[in-house]
Amino acid sequence: MIKNPYMRIIVLALIFQFLFVSTALALPVNVDFFNRFNDIYLNEYIKEALINNHDLKAANKRLEQFRYEINTQRAKEFPSASVSGNYLGAHFPKNDVNFLIDKNSFILPLRASYEPDFLLKNRDKTRSKEKLYKAQIANQKATYLSLLTDVASTYVNILLLDYLIEKQIDVIKNKRFNSISNDYKFRYGVLDIFGLNSSKEDYENQKIIYDNLVKRQNTALYNFSALIGQSANNYQDIKRGKLDKFEYIETIPEIINSDLIYSRPDLIEIENKLKSAKIDVTVAKKDFFPSFNITGFLAFDTAGLGNFFSWNSSFAYLLAGATQDIFKGGEKIANLKIKKARYFELVENYKQADLNAIKEINDALNLIKQDKKAEEISKYKVNLEKKNFNSSEKKYKRGTISKIDFLNDKASLLQKEQLQASAKAVRLIDYFTLYKAVGGEL
Repeated sequence: MIKNPYMRIIVLALIFQFLFVSTALALPVNVDFFNRFNDIYLNEYIKEALINNHDLKAANKRLEQFRYEINTQRAKEFPSASVSGNYLGAHFPKNDVNFLIDKNSFILPLRASYEPDFLLKNRDKTRSKEKLYKAQIANQKATYLSLLTDVASTYVNILLLDYLIEKQIDVIKNKRFNSISNDYKFRYGVLDIFGLNSSKEDYENQKIIYDNLVKRQNTALYNFSALIGQSANNYQDIKRGKLDKFEYIETIPEIINSDLIYSRPDLIEIENKLKSAKIDVTVAKKDFFPSFNITGFLAFDTAGLGNFFSWNSSFAYLLAGATQDIFKGGEKIANLKIKKARYFELVENYKQADLNAIKEINDALNLIKQDKKAEEISKYKVNLEKKNFNSSEKKYKRGTISKIDFLNDKASLLQKEQLQASAKAVRLIDYFTLYKAVGGEL
């Protein structure tokens, strides 16, 4: 629960803004997956990242650029018209006294042109742009998936580091007590110098481990702040839950339907680029045929005898015809070969992306399977260590073992618990890896 009233207001505002944005612009990915981990903080940070992350905003702007490129190309399918105002200063021969034309005049030409798309070349170019737009939509989805998995994975790492640091503090306390006790033993000649130095070295090593954990925690918090669109200076304000309560509340499937690979944005992107390249090959072939043009021209001027907008003061023509290039130095042939080479390059890229998709999904499933086993083994070791520790605790209360032996057993349990926590974090991050591998369809 968020007890600070100001934080509640901020969270509610973020949720409202998120709902508004998600209503106005449908999200390209499934974010419901992150609601299944029994952690309210992760849900809030996912929403915050969707609103504030600048990489997402840049991806949305790139998509907007592609959308307007379609409009630019589509405009070429329609007639164009232009008008301009010009001043004309000219000298005319005096052969006829009745040839009265002003030497200084103002001309207003109107020009209209249209290229009839008999071969549908312009239409094909528009279709090619539309495929590239769909490819960019897939690229945008890939950006969303990368961001969400990075946010969730970094969050789990932060929870893990919180847990490890908490346990490491207890380990240091135990090692410090051992070091002090051994110092007394050395003074009374019960312990040699090697035993004393060994305990001191062990104590210092545990402090180094603690310092490294804190360093890793700060780095993770900095990265997490940047991912959710906050300043890294606010890293201490990052609220989070506990690793022992963070768990996936549903079941991860052991087998993934192969059709899910076609939900991956990389495959969708390459597929649409492939379709665009195929259309470009068709356009390159149509460049060998004549182009048809219709041009109309109407100019009004003040040089004639009539009024400015009258027929007597105007000049007009209509020109319709076909244009065929005779020689362009092999440019069109080279362009066709370039387009074909690009098409076949994308064919190979698509085949490789398909293989990589299957590999990544199988890798993710295998990691989950193996890391589950590793976590179960860690749990088993922790349970054994707990039994040993309970036995040591009873012995210590009966006075049959020393406090140092008791604390050593406790330190061993703490280290086993740290290993178990690390195994759990690895398994949870595997879930995010699988989520990304199947294109968010999990």
